[in-house]
Amino acid sequence: MESYLNENFDVKSKHSPEESLEKWRKVCGFVKNPKRRFRFTANLAKRYEAAVMRRTNQEEKLRIAVLVSKAAFQFISGVQPSDYVVPEEVKAAGFRLCADELGSIVEGHDVKKLKFYGGVDGIAKKLSTSTTNGLTSDAGLLNKRQEVYGINKFAEAEAKGYWVFVWEALQDMTLMILGVCAFMSLIVGIAMEGWPKGAHDGLGIVASILLVVFVTATSDYRQSLQFKDLDKEKKKITIQVTRSACRQKMSIYDLLPGDIVHLNIGDQVPADGIFVSGFSVLIDESSLTGESEPVMVNAENPFMLSGTKLQDGSCKMMVTTVGMRTQWGKLMATLSEGGDDETPLQVKLNGVATIIGKVGLFFAVVTFAVLMQGLFMSKLQEGTIWSWSGDEALKMLEFFAVAVTIVVVAVPEGLPLAVTLSLAFAMKKMMNDKALVRHLAACETMGSATSICSDKTGTLTTNHMTVVKSCICMGVKEIGNDNKASFCSDIPESAVKLLLQSIFINTGGEIVINKDGKREILGTPTEAALLEFGLSLGGDSQVERQASKLVKVEPFNSTKKRMGVVLQLPEGGLRAHTKGASEIVLAGCDKVINSNGEVVPLDEKSFNHLNDTINQFANEALRTLCLAYMELENGFSPVNAMPVSGYTCIGIVGIKDPVRPGVKESVAICRSAGITVRMVTGDNINTAKAIARECGILTDDGIAIEGPDFREKSQEEMLTLIPKIQVMARSSPMDKHTLVKQLRTTFDEVVAVTGDGTNDAPALHEADIGLAMGIAGTEVAKESADVIILDDNFSTIVTVAKWGRSVYINIQKFVQFQLTVNIVALIVNFSSACLTGSAPLTAVQLLWVNMIMDTLGALALATEPPTNELMKRSPVGRKGNFISNVMWRNILGQSFYQFMVIWYLQAKGKAMFNLDGPDSDLILNTLIFNSFVFCQVFNEISSRNMEEIDVFKGILDNYVFVVVLSCTAVFQIIIIEFLGTFASTTPLTCSQWFLSVFVGFLGMPIAAALKMIPV
Repeated sequence: MESYLNENFDVKSKHSPEESLEKWRKVCGFVKNPKRRFRFTANLAKRYEAAVMRRTNQEEKLRIAVLVSKAAFQFISGVQPSDYVVPEEVKAAGFRLCADELGSIVEGHDVKKLKFYGGVDGIAKKLSTSTTNGLTSDAGLLNKRQEVYGINKFAEAEAKGYWVFVWEALQDMTLMILGVCAFMSLIVGIAMEGWPKGAHDGLGIVASILLVVFVTATSDYRQSLQFKDLDKEKKKITIQVTRSACRQKMSIYDLLPGDIVHLNIGDQVPADGIFVSGFSVLIDESSLTGESEPVMVNAENPFMLSGTKLQDGSCKMMVTTVGMRTQWGKLMATLSEGGDDETPLQVKLNGVATIIGKVGLFFAVVTFAVLMQGLFMSKLQEGTIWSWSGDEALKMLEFFAVAVTIVVVAVPEGLPLAVTLSLAFAMKKMMNDKALVRHLAACETMGSATSICSDKTGTLTTNHMTVVKSCICMGVKEIGNDNKASFCSDIPESAVKLLLQSIFINTGGEIVINKDGKREILGTPTEAALLEFGLSLGGDSQVERQASKLVKVEPFNSTKKRMGVVLQLPEGGLRAHTKGASEIVLAGCDKVINSNGEVVPLDEKSFNHLNDTINQFANEALRTLCLAYMELENGFSPVNAMPVSGYTCIGIVGIKDPVRPGVKESVAICRSAGITVRMVTGDNINTAKAIARECGILTDDGIAIEGPDFREKSQEEMLTLIPKIQVMARSSPMDKHTLVKQLRTTFDEVVAVTGDGTNDAPALHEADIGLAMGIAGTEVAKESADVIILDDNFSTIVTVAKWGRSVYINIQKFVQFQLTVNIVALIVNFSSACLTGSAPLTAVQLLWVNMIMDTLGALALATEPPTNELMKRSPVGRKGNFISNVMWRNILGQSFYQFMVIWYLQAKGKAMFNLDGPDSDLILNTLIFNSFVFCQVFNEISSRNMEEIDVFKGILDNYVFVVVLSCTAVFQIIIIEFLGTFASTTPLTCSQWFLSVFVGFLGMPIAAALKMIPV
């Protein structure tokens, strides 16, 4: 079975090729209810449509390029744009451009129209906005603007209502056939025995069908509501916006044309707009056009399209077009209908359902043939082959209904849906534990993870940074609240001025006044720590910024490990400031400011002193940054890159970022669970080692290596080195990508990777599970990730791993339980039909059994919460068989016991209870049915743990399990005692009830004994 599944039902946990997705659908063959079976699978037709849209966008881009050059030529020739008339409703609202005209300017890259309307400032006036202060926050004016220009949301398919799920549950082919049987049974029964006696059999089947349909629909509907809640969470994206001259965070769905949006490296452009100001802006348009070549955006090419991403730089943008008026809106509306890829387990269980379905179909046909042959033989012996009575017609209908019901029970449609149910339950619970799952498959893959490559900053540490030590003008000082005043008095004034200029101008952060009138620092925790340090020294951000003009900005990225600015000084001349990784910036310095504030050459003694200071800070687990400057006496052109050497060192700062509480314990849990934790950071190696030791990641036999050294290693060296690597410092994004790729391909590990920056996207994409940081992560990182860690905490990653294991184990439990019921129900009805000419379990009874094992069984077993025991076993890894030997041992052992008991009752039951008379067969069949159901009830309890004998541990923690089990038992009593006419049962005596329950209960010690058999 496993080899058949691997050949036909094997898909990857992410980026599966379309061919493999199509292949398993074709192999499925006989499907009872395609609408339900394929509900949570990708819509390949919609995906194809989205790909066509991307190609069209690319062709459109080429067409626009031709039109732009033509328009520019016309503009030079003095040709004016066609006369545009402002619609009355737009004019009445106080605007002078309608949404369509704005859309045509940006989407059409129409430079001619942009210039005709007065450029960015002209369009801002026509939109009644300001490029500095943004829109006013007046609710009435914002509503009016929304009425004219629309909202920034794309159209989505309406959520399905409850009755749609009822209708889809009714699409089950076998239930439809049973419905026809019930209808014919009603007609024949009423014609023969009259109303109501003749209608009992038919109405029993109808009632059973309706019960199955409504229970199934309710379960599916609740699942859909959980996914709906998760979808809402996935779409929560905030952006920095200026409104009423106040910088504030806002949901991208509240954006309106005229809003001034602040974008940084890694952000997604939230709507179509025009570039207002910024530096080094590179846009990646691949998500919209499929083209990977980045586009430079500046005053000459100011058009920015929704859905594209900032690959480099930072800028201010004015929103012009929102929602479904943008190409991204139209593409997303189509993509959202494409759905998520099906998960490997869903596909595998579709394969199991297909195999068992074919076996069940064969048994059903043979059972029907055997029963019919028995009827024909008795007719032949009686010589009445040509005369048929109503009773015999009813008997044939009953035989057909039993055969169809065998198919109902034998085809486990619920298997793939149990995966979805378990995943939906886990995703909802993980959301409460601060983990947002973006792709279903990540839930189950995380359960198999063997390696976690984690960032340091913000994941293992708190990300609450403060400058606690510095070495300015060659003097090392501790910085506390009590000595900040004396700090400045010990440093020459000229050096303090340079230091404050470096802090306040060479920064990716910003100090703003928020809505409450309070000062707020925006930016990364590192930038915030430096700005806080600058403010504590008496610096003023606004004064520094107004005193000089920025000529060029090179934002920080994890490849260069530095950032820089060039500014024009008020007294004339140009100065460059740089800051970044201490040893990298220091290597680019040839001068230093000494204790007298003089610039002197950086000799060997001074260099060694600074290097020792960096190592001393790093060994104290401090994050170190070096600040330097350079006078650009020979001028500078903004098109050139900033110099990398020739700088003067201002000083070094040590930033404390404490280890998060609970990280050490979480790392220990991972180790006991067989998961290797590696730290991959851009920080100094000594800082990384100090933090790694504190977290328990770096052990005595582990290796800490720097990215540049790792890059130089040959493939042979990597084979021996990688298993020992526990810390990689000063790593570039490509080092992280290489490490992940080697672990996955060479060592066959299942790798989870954390990332927060734009450059982490390749590693997140390559990993089996990409984990993006919810607070520090960029939109690009989040989009490449499978799970978003909302609190940026390593302990949450361990919780995700625990839930992943829980999902995997829960589905295994359910499969074990369902396959046992399948095998026993099939063999009992088939063998009985062959040997006695009748089936002991009727259509109504089998439908009830189907519901116990399918919908109710999935609810009970697939929603078991995780236990700490799960993190004490080894991970499944990449090669583990889903239906393990342990499961086969339990399935076959339990099936054998149940079959033997039922067969013994069938052979000796009458003698055991002295049954004779006309009702003896009915009583015996009721006894068999009751014993069979209670076997399943107690088997469900035994299935709670596939290897441990104590199956009652924590049973009361799962109220769903208790409720399902109680309802099954209560309803079984009602069926036996009160619904005999519909379910073909009769009330049982106390001794018969005791035997039924005892037979079921006996299955539990037998299950416990089976668990002692080693496999």
